[in-house]
Amino acid sequence: MMDNKQSDLVIMGIDPGTNVLGYSIIRSSGRNLSIEAMGVIDLRKCADIYLKLGRIHQNMLRLIDTFHPDELAIESPFFGKNIQSAIKLGRAQGVAIAAAIERDLAVHEYPPTKVKLAITGNGSASKEQVAGMLAKIFKIDQKSMGPFLDATDALAMAYCHHTQRTTIVSAREYSTWSAFVKSNPARVTHHPGKKKTKPQHSDP
Repeated sequence: MMDNKQSDLVIMGIDPGTNVLGYSIIRSSGRNLSIEAMGVIDLRKCADIYLKLGRIHQNMLRLIDTFHPDELAIESPFFGKNIQSAIKLGRAQGVAIAAAIERDLAVHEYPPTKVKLAITGNGSASKEQVAGMLAKIFKIDQKSMGPFLDATDALAMAYCHHTQRTTIVSAREYSTWSAFVKSNPARVTHHPGKKKTKPQHSDP
């Protein structure tokens, strides 16, 4: 009998921010996927940027020590029009990554467009569209996902990493195309080729 615990993978998703930081913890056990925790670290009442960074680090360690994730999926840095906002976001990302490294977590970064594409099929989808699709995927009421879209963005990050891992594993399971077709006949569509017709020559 297979021990499902051996195949369990706990993924931590982070949507970094210095005002509101979203986090999520999901567990992948075989084909089953469940949400272990989801929420935000609200730093809006904290005025000092360095104090905010300290609290991000402390809360990251607390979450890691509580849920024992194996890997971290976090939004990769991007350059927007607002340089100051980009700098603040980069600091929050760096502190979150440092906490993960401190606890020996594998770190994976994904740009927002790739996350949206993995979940909705549209790289320019809105946060609301992403949240709605996640509610369907995890079969939960969208209202129970909380008032902050930062939390659902973090869940999206974790789920995106899950899909990337399963895609890689699936690709490694089959050494040839014929082996994939043999194991997955329902996933392959056969298109009949066009019949070749002999060219007709008209008499001069």
